[in-house]
Amino acid sequence: MFKPAPLISRRTIVQGIGALGATAFYAPFVRAAEEATATTIQLTLDRPIDAIAAPFVLATNRGLYRAENLNVALQVATGSKDTITRVAAGTTDIAVADFNALIRYRADPDSLPIKAAFVLLNRAPYAVVARKSRGVISLGSLEGRTLGVAEGDLAIRLWPALAKRNGIKASAVKQEKISSAVREPMLSAGQVDAVTGFSYLSAVNLRDRGIPADDLAVFRFAEFGCAAYGLAVIVNPKFAASRPDAVKRFVHAVTEGVRLTIRQPDKAIDEVMTQMDGGMRDLELARLKIAIGDNILTDDVRRDGLGGIDAARFEASLDAIAQDFTLRKRPAAADVFDTAFLPDVGDRKISL
Repeated sequence: MFKPAPLISRRTIVQGIGALGATAFYAPFVRAAEEATATTIQLTLDRPIDAIAAPFVLATNRGLYRAENLNVALQVATGSKDTITRVAAGTTDIAVADFNALIRYRADPDSLPIKAAFVLLNRAPYAVVARKSRGVISLGSLEGRTLGVAEGDLAIRLWPALAKRNGIKASAVKQEKISSAVREPMLSAGQVDAVTGFSYLSAVNLRDRGIPADDLAVFRFAEFGCAAYGLAVIVNPKFAASRPDAVKRFVHAVTEGVRLTIRQPDKAIDEVMTQMDGGMRDLELARLKIAIGDNILTDDVRRDGLGGIDAARFEASLDAIAQDFTLRKRPAAADVFDTAFLPDVGDRKISL
């Protein structure tokens, strides 16, 4: 038998409307209270925002930091040496730096115990970029040629080890110190035969300058036996000790940012372009796809997941660094990398 719905009194309706009004009135104050309890983190990138910063841009734009109850403020430094200095001074909580630059810093017994919490580039992007029309068709053919090396270049630091490993007489390769601003223009003009740099920077810049792709030879160090890792997230030791949970939540957000970047590079670049000062979308997308294929989604990452390091590779990279730099104290992996902040392996695996 049909049963009529109970009648709702006018008083009940008025009370309900009042409750909704109170909820709407207090909602902004609740949100403000939540934001006030969020942990603020100062993040410093090693260079102005470009394609490689996509995971951090997505972490902001897609609410990944917010989901971890973090307020992340961004600033930009002038390279890895600068970011390590800022982390050591405590003027930034977390930063992006070259992992090998961090190793050199930690090889000083008097250094602060700064550690990486996440490796962004599983393979260092170091490369020699040359023009075939200048006679450089193999790594060995650099002998007798001129190699342009920009001030502060990181790749050249591992060139001695790479040359030795591949039977190249390093002293037979003339090095010409140049400004980073003229690195690609000088190679384009034929004033040098090759340059050292990052594969996703120099090679893409040269193509943009009109150098045909089939005239470019890109010798990626990793393809010639270099075990080095690339960019990593490093943490101020006091911040890591006082806010370990915040660091862990930050790394989790960045891990998700990397995952989204790998899956949606085109959309990631669209968001990066809104944060860049100038820049061309097709060039940045080319950079990102090179970095994903060569430096981020490596065989090691497919096997072990994002963010971590392998003990044997770490030791091999130390041996290579030692051929150009005196390690006053040979750091152990635990001196330079803290696994405590990584998400579980299952959460770091990539399934495409």
